[in-house]
Amino acid sequence: MREPQKLIHEILPVGMLQCNCHIVGDPLTREAIVIDPGDDAARILEAIERHHLKVTAIVVTHTHIDHVVGLHRVREATGAPVYVHADDLSLYRMLDVQASWLGWKTPEQVQIDQLVREGDVIRWGGYAAQILHTPGHTPGSICVYMPSDTPAVRTDTGDAKPAKAGTGQLFAGDTLFSGSIGRTDLWGGSFEGIIHSLKGKLLELPDNTIVYPGHGENTTIGKERATNPFLIR
Repeated sequence: MREPQKLIHEILPVGMLQCNCHIVGDPLTREAIVIDPGDDAARILEAIERHHLKVTAIVVTHTHIDHVVGLHRVREATGAPVYVHADDLSLYRMLDVQASWLGWKTPEQVQIDQLVREGDVIRWGGYAAQILHTPGHTPGSICVYMPSDTPAVRTDTGDAKPAKAGTGQLFAGDTLFSGSIGRTDLWGGSFEGIIHSLKGKLLELPDNTIVYPGHGENTTIGKERATNPFLIR
């Protein structure tokens, strides 16, 4: 039985607001997902090509403009379906308003292929991630939770066995940051809603879960539980 190779994970801070775009790939099958292609599509596509990956899903944690500027080009280049929560469709349709507010050019929109819901599972290669609906920053904000960074173990005969215990990974969008939380003063934001999402869902995850926010540095659930001023009130 061959030991699994290490997960491919590229973090690319993209665009003027340095949105963290994630490319997460299976090193054996070369299947991958892209999370939040916020801009700099050429950099994202270069990383995909460098790792020889086939993108099977593009996941948008929420449809603020800084998380979707590169969406059209990445979808066009990869042909991968786009996953968005239905409650953020109206926000996506007002990209022109968002662009005007920031003084940006309105990005070209794409067809949304899959409307995700709480508990949906996205699979690629030997990996799987669960959708957590975490409204508050926007009505349709989601987090993408991988319970383990270890894939299903494949035997020499090609069979797959359940993944060994690994470290959980949470792609938190703009719901949770290191030492802070997402702002709630924009379209559809709700402070009460985001606190409910954080305390009712994200803090239920194991303390050693690595948190990858939509902007800024990584953290863990345990660190935020103990030190985040919004969560220890």
